[in-house]
Amino acid sequence: QAQLVESGGGLVQAGGSLRLSCAASGGAFSTLGMGWFRQAPGKEREFVAAIGWYTGSTYYADSVQGRFTISRDNAKNTIFLQMNGLKPEDTGVYYCAADSPSRLTIWKPDSDIKLNQWGQGTQVTVSS
Repeated sequence: QAQLVESGGGLVQAGGSLRLSCAASGGAFSTLGMGWFRQAPGKEREFVAAIGWYTGSTYYADSVQGRFTISRDNAKNTIFLQMNGLKPEDTGVYYCAADSPSRLTIWKPDSDIKLNQWGQGTQVTVSS
């Protein structure tokens, strides 16, 4: 089974941009969708964005709508998260996950939904 590996995190000033990548590699990979989640210090992990693998339909949390853009490259089994207009409250560890968009968008830490795969995370820090 493929592993999900995130990259692209770093330190950026408020108002800046970052582009995260999540690649599935090292084995067979098949999914209906992929998504991004984040976890700020002392807070629960939360949904950020998701994309349908075959439809290309996109879904966003209200807090990032209009600032973040999720996209995919099916040939490379990779998704991206373009983050513009970053704010200090966007700071956290960003994780990618693979599952259907319907499950990704409603997942919460205390739900019964167990997503198929998670990456190891990449740190994003936005300074004020």
